[in-house]
Amino acid sequence: MDKLLLQQQVLERLAEDLLQADQAARAAHETATHEENIAENKYDTLGLEAAYLATGQARRAEAIRQAIAHWQQFRPRPYNASEGIQLGALVCLVDAGNKPQQLFLGPDGGSMKLVCGSELVQVISSKAPLGRAMLGKCEGDEVSIPVQQFEVLWVH
Repeated sequence: MDKLLLQQQVLERLAEDLLQADQAARAAHETATHEENIAENKYDTLGLEAAYLATGQARRAEAIRQAIAHWQQFRPRPYNASEGIQLGALVCLVDAGNKPQQLFLGPDGGSMKLVCGSELVQVISSKAPLGRAMLGKCEGDEVSIPVQQFEVLWVH
């Protein structure tokens, strides 16, 4: 499986998310500043609520911009068994029921599912609980988080 292709898919998805966040921030800003939404009394809070929403959407857009920058600078490296799982690893875990799950460990802004060929790949951050738990592990090692336990089936 091509890690650079997965990285490109992540960047495309983040670009789509950024477009949506920017549009939502603009729409909320327009609502907040529209003349019909000027408060007439202390209970008239539509403009204030829209302003809070616009601020939140702007923060979300900025977080996505930062994630895009991190993913653009990111260079997935080949797996090195002496270092164990590191940022950029493509990992297959199996749970207690022998259900496999493929994960691509990337910088922040992950948490999305991608399709590569016929395979489904979950992108997670190394800051996520499962991502942190996988760091340094090798094939055959167990990875545990409070709710679940996995075995590392293979790493690329």
